[in-house]
Amino acid sequence: MSRFLLPLAAFFILIPIFIVGLTKDPRQLPSPFIDELAPSFTLPSLTDPEKTVSSGDYAGQYALVNVWATWCVGCRQEHEFLMELSRSQSVPIYGINWRDGRSEALRWLQALGDPYVASGFDEDGRVGIDWGVYGAPETFLVSADGIVLHKHLGPLDATAWERDFVPKIGGGS
Repeated sequence: MSRFLLPLAAFFILIPIFIVGLTKDPRQLPSPFIDELAPSFTLPSLTDPEKTVSSGDYAGQYALVNVWATWCVGCRQEHEFLMELSRSQSVPIYGINWRDGRSEALRWLQALGDPYVASGFDEDGRVGIDWGVYGAPETFLVSADGIVLHKHLGPLDATAWERDFVPKIGGGS
C-alpha cells in the first residue's frame, strides 16, 4: 500500500510546480542586471582590432546593446528591424559579436548592412557571460546612467520595440 502512496504524494507535490512553470513565458528568462548597473566591458572593435569598443562609449545616453552572431538564425530575422531602428536614430545600437569569426561577421555586415554605432568582437564569449547571455540574439536597453532597464531574448521586432522599449525610453520611436 505504501508503495502506491509515495508516487501519489510526489505527483500531488509536483502539480503546483508544473502549473507555475506552464504559466511563465519561456522567452523571458530573468536577468540579474534589470534595474542594476550594466556590466562594464572593453572589447576589440570588430571592424578594427587596433581600436576598442567599451561600455564607456554609450555612457550618458540611452543605448541598445545587441548580442549577435552570424550563426544565429534569430539574428538574421531581427537584422532588418535593427537596420530600420538605426535609420530612425531613436537610440544608438552597440553590438557585441558573440562567439563568432571576425571575417564571417564582417562579411555579414557588408552584405546585410551595419546597424551598429560600433561592434565589439567577443570571440571567446567572456563579455557575453558577464552580461548573463543565454544565447543570441539578446538585446539590452541601458539608460543614460548605465542601468539595465530591459532585456529582450530572441529576435527584436517592431511589436516588442513599441511594447517593451519605447515606454522605458519615454517617448516616440
